[in-house]
Amino acid sequence: MIELTSRQRKILEKEAQPMSAVIQVGKYGVSEELVKQIQAAISTKELIKIKFNEFKDEKKDLSYEIAEHTDSTVVRIIGNTTILYKEAAERENRKYASLLAKAN
Repeated sequence: MIELTSRQRKILEKEAQPMSAVIQVGKYGVSEELVKQIQAAISTKELIKIKFNEFKDEKKDLSYEIAEHTDSTVVRIIGNTTILYKEAAERENRKYASLLAKAN
């Protein structure tokens, strides 16, 4: 998990704005299978949105729990949607690295 500056968070938030939620948390909550789906999505996309249809009262705790299990960073929680970021393992697959570097 990396630490993001407020400037970097704003950049990632802006990039995520037009995106749709890739994962939805429903009545089964945050299961092991859901964490695997999130890991798969974030490893290919780097930046994803997770929509909480259920467990809305626990979304903050669950978001940080998901981030811990997926080794990602919570960019922002807006309403019932969480934005997560994880830098791609291979340098050539990093879509946001140059944007974030400029924000430092």
